Amino acid sequence: MTTTAAPHELLRLKSHSGRLALATTVLGSGIALLDSTIVNVALPTIGRDLDADLAGLQWVVNAYALTLAALILLGGSLGDRFGRRAMYAVGVAGFGVASALCALSPTVEVLIAARAVQGLCAALLVPGSLAILQASFHHDDRMAAIGAWTGLLGVASASGPVVGGWLVEHDWRWAFWLNVPLAVVVVALALKFVPESRNPLASKHIDLTGIALAVVGLAALTYGLTALSDGVSLRAVAIGVIGVLALAAFAWAEVHATAPMVPPSLFANRVFTTINLVTLLVYAGLSAALLFLVLFLQTVAAWSALEAGAATLPLSIIMLLLARRFGTLAAKSTARSFMIGGTLVAATGFVLLAMAPRDPSFVVHVLPGISLVGLGLSMTVAPLTGTVLAAAPDELAGTASGVNNAVARTAGLLAVAALPPLVGLGGADYASADALAPAYRVAMVICAGLLAGGAALTAFGLSAREKAPCADSPHLDVTAR
Repeated sequence: MTTTAAPHELLRLKSHSGRLALATTVLGSGIALLDSTIVNVALPTIGRDLDADLAGLQWVVNAYALTLAALILLGGSLGDRFGRRAMYAVGVAGFGVASALCALSPTVEVLIAARAVQGLCAALLVPGSLAILQASFHHDDRMAAIGAWTGLLGVASASGPVVGGWLVEHDWRWAFWLNVPLAVVVVALALKFVPESRNPLASKHIDLTGIALAVVGLAALTYGLTALSDGVSLRAVAIGVIGVLALAAFAWAEVHATAPMVPPSLFANRVFTTINLVTLLVYAGLSAALLFLVLFLQTVAAWSALEAGAATLPLSIIMLLLARRFGTLAAKSTARSFMIGGTLVAATGFVLLAMAPRDPSFVVHVLPGISLVGLGLSMTVAPLTGTVLAAAPDELAGTASGVNNAVARTAGLLAVAALPPLVGLGGADYASADALAPAYRVAMVICAGLLAGGAALTAFGLSAREKAPCADSPHLDVTAR
């Protein structure tokens, strides 16, 4: 059961309060979305300024992804229990403070710690934005509000690489300072214009054991994989094994918990399990490929941060224009065919990008590949998200969405940790064109293989009759991954 605000507090989209409440959710989600885009573009500059090695830069990305992936389900449940507006405001305020700490970081170690705090705060705000729209708007305006939210976040996603590149060219610290005034505005708007809502039937039990095991497992496994950049060592292997054991213990604990963070009953559904495995492969390939692409363009091709960021712009634009259209088409036919075709098209795009020479032309060597990636993801993401939600009972739709979101973020976390050492990069190799160029090509082919694996898994694990719900499903989020 999910409760909305009191009837007299329900918002209308065309009202002044309704528009400001919508703006509040868009701005808060947009901060988290922009931050991840900007940080990827800023990595080479951060490495030079803070004298960081490759492992340090991996942790700049992964510290945020780790706490967000491990705690995002907790953030959603805390909003249901203590109030969605309250948790959203706390998350945004904390994100602003953590962003200031990032901007002031004198060393890469301090930056990594601040990024972990950012991820923790994002785990409070990310699940809250859609929940606020669902609970706060009048039923007649709910779908329109969610559609507007999706479209405006698409614009933020499309502009992120350009804004990030421009800020990084001036000073990478401004990429974090930008969040501070935005956070102040969002908190003020939330407290004034967003009605509070909560679920009175939400469990009073917090799955502390599951939370602890998830954090320890993901942290240890990520550390072990990242440490392999400096060569295979007993320490790295031992910590990695501890991570695997902790994650296995997490799975056991969730099966036996009274109120588990991840209900095991969800995975009894073959479709739900299959789609989450496909999500793991697709987002692992996507996250690692985009990281390697911006490093290649800046280190090997000697493009500026602005040019490297702008090079990924076609991907966001294509997804903004086409993702919901493909979601609608998949609802009328089958999700399986769109997901197979989309992952293979995106994999082809990665192969084309792998073939780019050291002095690439954007039009000839980058645009075709990045456009195919955008087209493939447009065909894949909406049917994938819709199918995973359709596989869950209605009362667990929010939890199912959270699980799928957590899987996507965990995929990116592990891929960014594992792929650099797998392709032979370590130390300061990210700053060497001679070391990075061959590693980039191998990495992009591996990412293409991950997406092809997603296509194969879809073909064997999903029925040809499986349909996704309409692209206007209130839980469908194709932009804020």
